Formats: sequence, C-alpha cells, structure tokens
Amino acid sequence: MKKKDHYGYLFILPFFIVFAIFSIYPIVLTFYYSFTNYSGMGVPEVVGLANYTRLLTDSYFLQAFFNTWYIWGVNFFFQMLIALGLAILFSDIRLKMKGLGFFRAVLYLPNLITIASVALLFGILLGWHHGTLNHLLMDLGIISQPINWLNDPTTAKWSVALIGAWMWFGHTFIVLMAGISGISKDYYEAALIDGANRWKTLFHITLPLLKPIMLYIMITSLIGGLQIFELPMLLTDGMGAPQGSLNTMVLYMYNQAFKFNNYGYAAAVAYGLFLITLIFSFATFKAMYRKSMD
Repeated sequence: MKKKDHYGYLFILPFFIVFAIFSIYPIVLTFYYSFTNYSGMGVPEVVGLANYTRLLTDSYFLQAFFNTWYIWGVNFFFQMLIALGLAILFSDIRLKMKGLGFFRAVLYLPNLITIASVALLFGILLGWHHGTLNHLLMDLGIISQPINWLNDPTTAKWSVALIGAWMWFGHTFIVLMAGISGISKDYYEAALIDGANRWKTLFHITLPLLKPIMLYIMITSLIGGLQIFELPMLLTDGMGAPQGSLNTMVLYMYNQAFKFNNYGYAAAVAYGLFLITLIFSFATFKAMYRKSMD
C-alpha cells in the first residue's frame, strides 16, 4: 500500500512541471533581470540596485504611479456606489423586487465583454468630430461644440475610470448581493417590527455585516486596479497620451520592455509594482479588519 501511494505523485507531476516552467521560472528570471542592464540581446550586465534606484527618482514612473491611483480611485468609488445601491434596492424585503435573475444577468453582461471590444465601442462613442456622445449632447443643447474626451488629460482619466466602473460594477453587484443574501432575514424582520426605517436598517444591519465582503471587494479591486493596462493602451497611442495622463504603471512597464527594449528596468518596474500592491493590500486589510473587529 505504501508503494502504491507513491503513484499519486506521478499524476500530479505534469502540473508541477508546467507550473515550474511557465510560472516559477519566469518569476525568478525576472527578479534576476531586475538587477541587470539587459536589452534582450547578448549577455545581461549586472548593475546591482541601479534599476531600483532609478525607479525611485523616475518622474515618468511617479506620474504613472499617481495616474494609476487616480484612475482606480474614481473607478472604485462609482463602481461601489452603483453596485451597493442596486444590491440594497434589489434585496429590500419591503419592495419585494421580482425578476432578480434577469437583472443579475443584464447587469453582469458588461463584465463578459472583452476589453478590446469595449475599447472599440467607447472609442466610437467618445470620438471627437463624429462621436455619438458629442452629437447627443449637442442635440440636447448641453454643449455648443464637440469635446475631445480622449485628448484632454482630465477627461481622458475620467473616461477610462468610468468605463472601468461600468465594466466591473456588475461583478461587484453580484458579490454584494450574495453577501446580503447571507444575512439572516430575522435581523430585518426584527428591525421592521421595531419601526426602524430603511436608513437605520442600512447603517446598523446591512453595512456592518457586509464589511468582510466589502473588504474582499476592495482588496481584489485594488490588485486589479493597480494593474490596469488594456483600456489606456487601446484608447490612446499606446504611450499613455494625452500628456502621459493615461500612462499607468503596467503600461509604462510594457513600453520599457517591448518598445524601448529595456528589459532590466522593466523587470525592476514589475517588482516595484508587486511591492506596491503587496504593501497597500496588506495595509487595507489591516485597517478594515481592525475596524470590523472593533
């Protein structure tokens, strides 16, 4: 029997081989490249901590860092606001909403569309001279001339952030609905009998009991938000235009590696992004977990 137990390792061996080749090896190799000056050709030249020193003083990386946080912050605020509002509305026992399955499917639909398709769609909607949004606003008399949404630093950031919120609020809504469904109905029925209104029920029952779910959403959203890449890449020239306002950390890393062939510095950017994500995720978890325990 002991000899037969060893055969189990043969069945899981292919997974570990593939995992080591395509996951562990690239991670270790990228860490090594972060200490080198490597252009993709020849032998990497070891430069020690020069890439990490440059990272701390690189104005373009710092701009990408603040751009990423700005876009994620606006994205997360509206995403959470819309998703939480809809989740509370649909779960209100006083309203007894019907057709929840249909609404869940419809609201989750933007999350299933590929980002390339979303970028193409909003590129047409936000176009300058022939964009649908400009024509609509001009027909309604809200604006007198077209606005170049994707060519102004402020409107470009807000456009990308709101597009991201539209794409992901459905997922957040589903998770919040699941969290609210897990709250015992006895709490709401007791509050209803005691005469508590909707606001008191929201702030004293729903939101306190949703804190673990909201913590999960915030951390996963933070991890995903700090890695935003596709929308700025596809909606602009690929370099973070206009004026570098859409130059996110991952887009900056991509350009350093594959446009400027500076693989060593790009590897340092990758590990800098990993460290930033780790620190802020841990800080967010500790802060919200402490409040929840209090």
